[in-house]
Amino acid sequence: MPKQPAAYNILMYSHDTYGLGHIRRTMAIANHLRDSNTNVLILTGSPIAGRFQFPQQVDFVRIPGMIKKTNEDYQPLSIRIEQEKALAIRTNIILATAKAFQPHLFIVDKEPLGLKKEVLPTLEWLKEHSPSSLAILGLRDILDEAQVIRRDWLERNIYDCLDRLYDEIWVYGNQDIYDPIEMYNIPAKIHDRIQFTGYIPRKKRNPEIRARVRKRYRILEEDSFVLVTTGGGGDGYEVIDHYLSMHDYYPTSLPFKSIIITGPFMPKAKTEELENRARMHGIKAMAFNPRLEDLIAAADMVISMGGYNTICEILTHQTPALIIPRETPRKEQLIRATQLKAEGLLDYIPFGEVTPQLLRERIISLFADRQQYREKMKNFHLSGLDAMQARLAHFKAEKSNSERNQTGPR
Repeated sequence: MPKQPAAYNILMYSHDTYGLGHIRRTMAIANHLRDSNTNVLILTGSPIAGRFQFPQQVDFVRIPGMIKKTNEDYQPLSIRIEQEKALAIRTNIILATAKAFQPHLFIVDKEPLGLKKEVLPTLEWLKEHSPSSLAILGLRDILDEAQVIRRDWLERNIYDCLDRLYDEIWVYGNQDIYDPIEMYNIPAKIHDRIQFTGYIPRKKRNPEIRARVRKRYRILEEDSFVLVTTGGGGDGYEVIDHYLSMHDYYPTSLPFKSIIITGPFMPKAKTEELENRARMHGIKAMAFNPRLEDLIAAADMVISMGGYNTICEILTHQTPALIIPRETPRKEQLIRATQLKAEGLLDYIPFGEVTPQLLRERIISLFADRQQYREKMKNFHLSGLDAMQARLAHFKAEKSNSERNQTGPR
């Protein structure tokens, strides 16, 4: 019997200090890169990581959670210790995991050095002690305003770190929609290491899922169904408040059914307030649904803030969307909404311009034009997972060739 080749190990660091976005994106990538001979181990501080279903060959290491207070201030999520001690625990767990797991591929999400440089010791250790390990920085399509990123990366010497520590940079977006090479002034010597994967699709649901979800929530096929979701919900109160205020203003003349997902990180008092208000209008509201994608697939329209993952799910299921993007503490969502609206893929209302009247008007208009949005999304190729799979196949082939060369001919 031929000897089974050694497993290929992928270690993923998920930057989880706010919301659901990072862990959901990491899970989508892990689920696609895994196979019977490829292990994926995720480092995450997400307090709800255990509520997701992890498939075979994928597991996670839970590091103490941190919560973002401001752009610079992070505090322990649950344990009452100083920030420095919590970061020391996280840093040591990350490094110890890398040493024990011995990854062939280390994918770092969003933050080149990790939270407060907590990934830097691991990156440096791998370069010195495991030079065959490849380090990949994964960036969503848009990080923030260009001048903000340029200033931040200059102040923290990130450009040098990209050159010194990373073998490739994967941008989970389309260069013709938003080009971080140009916008963030990435040095020419790094350009050939940047791979634009395209947006990351999710698993397409079959038509039976749509019918099953609508039946469960008593939504008829002929009903128009609006799903309102704000991701983790930590900053989603205003969007849902606007939506319910529209129902207050038009209590009898809104021709659609609704479900609201407030998000697991919305403060409890605000969640209860919104759930009570929703109940008055016969609207189902819940804090969390682990099968959010089923709801997006079943909906006729999604109202959201336009975070990266929700946008990818909207594009995958070709569900028309009205985006109300936040503009603080960063303008990432506004830029994304602006760029994708220019492509004809969605509509958006600037955060400060929302009124009950305008919201109703845009929803009715979007329903009228839903088919043209679906056609645009149908023709928009989500290439992210295929591109990453191709890079992984390339890395594995290089590893096999290197091992054969070291062994020599028989």
